[in-house]
Amino acid sequence: MTVLHLADEGEAADLAAFLSRLLHYDRSAAVRLQAAGTALAVFGRPPSFEVLAIRAVRLAKPYENGLDVTLDVTVSAGELLESVDESAATAVVPAAVTGPPWAGVLPPRGGWRAEPGLPEPDALRATVGAAVAEFRSRTQELVPERRTRIELDRIGREIWSRTVGDTPLPVRAVHAAQSLGFLRTTETAGDLALLASGAWLRLRTPYGSIAVRNAGLGVLDVSVR
Repeated sequence: MTVLHLADEGEAADLAAFLSRLLHYDRSAAVRLQAAGTALAVFGRPPSFEVLAIRAVRLAKPYENGLDVTLDVTVSAGELLESVDESAATAVVPAAVTGPPWAGVLPPRGGWRAEPGLPEPDALRATVGAAVAEFRSRTQELVPERRTRIELDRIGREIWSRTVGDTPLPVRAVHAAQSLGFLRTTETAGDLALLASGAWLRLRTPYGSIAVRNAGLGVLDVSVR
């Protein structure tokens, strides 16, 4: 049994909240855990948004029972959530599962550079709010015979694939950040950053990151590990 000792109760509560949000969108969600030293990265993919969500968790000490250096495993998000003990600030790593395809293709560890043009946090939240309102309005206007899954998906792709400000970041990435608790009302402009590395874009916030493949770039510049 591998026990993760989280830095404090707050880290445990934030991890539990992140896992709960992932499970809201996919009850069978898996997460990939990567850790070295006292830093743990938790990767998840909420299917509604077509992005990778990354939650960084601080550990009080690396591990118990034999894992001395690194941890890299894909597990059930539900089982990991059940093992989180907020009062003790611990979590037990569940048995490994066969990872979904996305778990084998993660953003690169390094080579990130700042991308200009990211709007202010209030503007980002307003963009998401306007997109949600437009989707509701357009779908409600459909006559019943046209309110099909294909048509709803078409409208959704059109809206959520739009880019934010003068950046290549799709609106769906900002929507994911807000829905997963990464984009809150307390951020200032200096708390957020848009980064790029190869075919990837990453919206970084104090509470986690959203990574997305830039569809306009080639498919070979990925990190498989």
